[in-house]
Amino acid sequence: MTTSVQIDGLSKCYQLGVTHANTLREVGRQAYRSLASMALGRGRIAPLAAESQRTLWALKDLTLQVKQGETLAVIGPNGGGKSTLLKILSRITLPSKGTVEVHGRIASLLEVGTGFHPELTGRENVYLNGTILGMTRSEVNRQFDAIVDFSGVEQFLDTPVKRYSSGMRVRLGFAVAAHLEPDILIVDEVLAVGDQQFQQKCLGKMHQEAKSGRTVLFVSHNMSSVSHLCEQGMVLNKGRTTGVVPVAEAIEQYAASFPSGHRDGLYVADPAHEPALFSRLVIEQQGESRSTVLDDQPFEIEIAVRSTDANPTDRLFVTVCNQFRQHVFSASCLVDQMERRGDQHVIRMQVNERFLIAGSYSLDASLLTVGNDVREHLAGICGFRVANVAASELNRFHLQNDLVLGQYQWL
Repeated sequence: MTTSVQIDGLSKCYQLGVTHANTLREVGRQAYRSLASMALGRGRIAPLAAESQRTLWALKDLTLQVKQGETLAVIGPNGGGKSTLLKILSRITLPSKGTVEVHGRIASLLEVGTGFHPELTGRENVYLNGTILGMTRSEVNRQFDAIVDFSGVEQFLDTPVKRYSSGMRVRLGFAVAAHLEPDILIVDEVLAVGDQQFQQKCLGKMHQEAKSGRTVLFVSHNMSSVSHLCEQGMVLNKGRTTGVVPVAEAIEQYAASFPSGHRDGLYVADPAHEPALFSRLVIEQQGESRSTVLDDQPFEIEIAVRSTDANPTDRLFVTVCNQFRQHVFSASCLVDQMERRGDQHVIRMQVNERFLIAGSYSLDASLLTVGNDVREHLAGICGFRVANVAASELNRFHLQNDLVLGQYQWL
């Protein structure tokens, strides 16, 4: 299989606080700063540690090979070097060290709509933006109807872009870039502005590009999109990576770096932090507290609130979140609907079997007044895992925040 991208020992270093000097005055100022920063006290030379504090290695000794037709997800925390990598591949930024070989025509969707002129109409900007991205006029003519249809802004095509909403500009910009017919498609978190329907259309387009044999490099914090689109994944953190692995494994590596919170399936209020409204939350299956529940049988979530502090009109909200802190589902009830047990109000919620897919979850719990003022809020507590009894490869294609058909109910 032909190699599309070959990276060897790639590094990128930035000098913090240093800008390019475009005038003689700026050159003089930078020279003065350099001389001043070198001297400490009586003309002594600044230690190396001070110099190292002014540099940032966005990428460090990165080696990577991407074959033609592969879909690679580049994931990791903000500041990990993802955008820097894509800018180097797109020839926007030069590397400090290392070599990069790219074979084929590149379409970069890094900042969609860059180059749009606000005074020109959408129609005129399609030609302008297409030319900036490397399309000939004949290519734009041939793709024009498809671009307009994909963007969904046909009604406003002859309206100046300055009157477009941010979402409309993204739709039109993505539509132009998506019809470049490249060999390599580079996408950097450009779908966050579009609505849900347009995001699905964009993902479908990228999936179509991948199926046609094009190489796709996709950066996103949306693990559901990553899961559906990509086959391989790479976690990039502080400019370094552990290598390319199957996308499900990459997502697990990324999730493992998150703060875990309470991961024992049980939360009990700390007496040192009284008074606490929530006295206890627990995950149970077959009558036992568990940190791991099986997906082939129902499990319960029990919540206890101190009766002496809670009002009957207060409303309880419980939210189940996945490992990426995305809300999976929520349920609520009045304190008055809870069972009174001594000095506590207690309620149990049953989650039916096969309702949650395999993965890690935690709970958010809130108690609100009638006026929706927050009396107490607990986030990321009572962590638990759902284990798939009959694990299959199909689960790799589910999203971590998808719900399998089922139901939950207060007991």
